[in-house]
Parts: sequence; structure tokens; C-alpha cells
Amino acid sequence: LIYTLNRIDAKELWRPDTLIIPDTFLEDRLAYSPFPAHMPSLDSVNKIVIFSYPVQAFAAYEKGSLIRWGATSMGAKTHKTPTGLHFANWKAKKSVSTVKDEWILPWNFNIMNKEGVGWHEYNMPGFPASHSCLRLHQADAKWLYDWADQWILDKKERLLANGTPVLVYGDYPWGARRPWRNMLEDPKATVISAEMLRQELAPVRSRILAAQQQREAIETERDTVKSADEGKTP
Repeated sequence: LIYTLNRIDAKELWRPDTLIIPDTFLEDRLAYSPFPAHMPSLDSVNKIVIFSYPVQAFAAYEKGSLIRWGATSMGAKTHKTPTGLHFANWKAKKSVSTVKDEWILPWNFNIMNKEGVGWHEYNMPGFPASHSCLRLHQADAKWLYDWADQWILDKKERLLANGTPVLVYGDYPWGARRPWRNMLEDPKATVISAEMLRQELAPVRSRILAAQQQREAIETERDTVKSADEGKTP
């Protein structure tokens, strides 16, 4: 929890001169989330992952309910993570970066195929430091790897349906104090209100629902074909 609140990992524990530490430790980690526990505007959305640039954190929602959150290290100022609506597509338990061969990316889940942007496990230094990707702690990367849905392709690798929607929004206060450090004076300094998040989602909500409807249609069609094939007499 301390690593998450400070956006660091064990390798980077030496770096900060200040650590955010709760005065109360609760079993429910969702209690420390900057994201709202429920988003009514997402009640009809099966799954979505939201990455906030301002507070360097992600949230996973199912039918409007927050089920997981965690820290992230997004693109550095010179290599910003593209904001807007994306969709999870392909994944690999271990990938090699196309930028540098020595960059090994465990639990990689791509969200921009041609640009090579995705989330994966990697060092968490406590500020946006990646080469456009969305770094995560190992436990979060593994969890999202299993939870999110890939795209659906036909036999000729043409896109039939998108994977889980992924919204990346906002910008980081470059050159200013790290937002979570403000929790020293105001414990709610990083809180994202439901209204703030609703405004970010409003322009893309129709696209999310349209993609979901398309995916459900493809899945229903495939299930029907599978059932018919299984019912055939050998």
C-alpha cells in the first residue's frame, strides 16, 4: 500500500525524501483509491480501465463498480502517453520493447497496436518516466493481464471486435510538486470526484457502448456456431 500511495516500487524506495504513510491501515485497499467507488454513467459498461495522468493511477470498473486500483508511471514529458479512448488488443506474458532490445516487458497488454503502447510491469520511480507506455506494479500488471479482454480477429487477422476500453485522460503537473505529496496537508488532494470522471467519459461513452455491442454480437454468433458444431452427429 505504501508503494502504491507513493507510486514507487521496492527498487526505488531509496529515491524519495518523503513518503506518504497512512495513519490507519485498512484491509480494503479500495478505501485508499482516488477514484470514486461507483460511477453511475458506467453501469451499462461491462469493463473499462481508466488511467489518470494527473494522479498517476489506474482504475478498473465492472458495471460501474470499482474493483481495483493501483499506481502507474506513464509517459515522460518527452514521450507522453497518448490520451483519449483506446481499446486493449493483444497481450503477451513477456515482450521485448521495439525501442530498446534490453527492455523486457512482463505481462504486456497492448492498447495501441501500431504505436506499440500498452501497460506492463516495469520500474516505478514515483513520477511519469516511461517511453509512452503505462508502467505498473507486478501484481497489478498480472491482474489486468488476466482480467481485460483482447480484441477478436477473424482468420485473416481482420478486426471483428475491440477488447476492453481504456481511457487515458488529463495531464501531469510537470515541474510542480507531485500531486500525492499534497496529501501531507490534505488527505483528499488526489481524490477524483464522480462528476469529474463523468465529464471525461461523456465524449467517448457512446463509442464504448457501440464497441461493446459489437463484441457481444460477435461472441453470441460464435457461441451459436460452436453449439451447432457440438450438436452434430460424428
